Amino acid sequence: MFLLRYALALIFTILSLSAPQYSQKNSAPSFAEEFTGGRGQVFDLSKWTADIGGGGWGNEELQYYRDTAENARLDGRGNLVITALKLNSASELTCWYGKCLYTSARLITKKKLEFKYGRIEARIKLPEGAGVWPAFWMLGNDIDQAGWPGCGEIDIMEFVGREPSKIYGTVHGPGYSGANSIGGSISLTGGVRASDFHVYSVEWSENEIRWFFDGKEYHKFSRTSVPTGSKWVFDHPFFIILNFAVGGKWPGSTDQKTTFPQSMLVDYVRVTFRKPS
Repeated sequence: MFLLRYALALIFTILSLSAPQYSQKNSAPSFAEEFTGGRGQVFDLSKWTADIGGGGWGNEELQYYRDTAENARLDGRGNLVITALKLNSASELTCWYGKCLYTSARLITKKKLEFKYGRIEARIKLPEGAGVWPAFWMLGNDIDQAGWPGCGEIDIMEFVGREPSKIYGTVHGPGYSGANSIGGSISLTGGVRASDFHVYSVEWSENEIRWFFDGKEYHKFSRTSVPTGSKWVFDHPFFIILNFAVGGKWPGSTDQKTTFPQSMLVDYVRVTFRKPS
């Protein structure tokens, strides 16, 4: 009996040491954005920057990203609201394809919150309809020097409206990007809908990244999964992105059933930094 207890204790210790260790686990996160504030108030500028432009963002997206309260604001109930609007023919905004058809928002923490390793999660309610493409993701902070995909990209949650019952988690790096990216997905069943609030998260450590939907793990990518001849580029600080794109190469265009305005609601974003090894 003693030997059995000793063996079980040893196994537990080994498993505990091999699992990712996060600072303040089961307590307050290292970074928390709860989006508290009055209705219509702008997001916290000390944490987020709004990207601006309608150049397609590498994906032939149809929206023009703006920094206005019409497209990104607090709702007074503890949520960030990112709204995609359809423009009328009198719009003076110019996109890569001509007069812009839509506006939306893309918020980033670049140069404000950049970190390496940890648990990153957000509670989000997603829009529905063909052509909608909301995402919660991260890019390497060396993107201006290394470019994409050399900087690395971790897509914590992507949702395309033409597949309303599927959530994607993906990585992009040199030799495994775009259509050749490496990812997994989870199918929503039993009446579960993306248009309800759910928690999307990843746990990121030196040698692996794991994806979770409402606490359930559905995908894992490890250093050994990198294609032969390619490089693991997830060993430096990244920053967070929340955006709502419309159209693009992957989700395709909207159709007559897609209604606007459409909104993506974010209840919180929390990061628990990993303890140094």
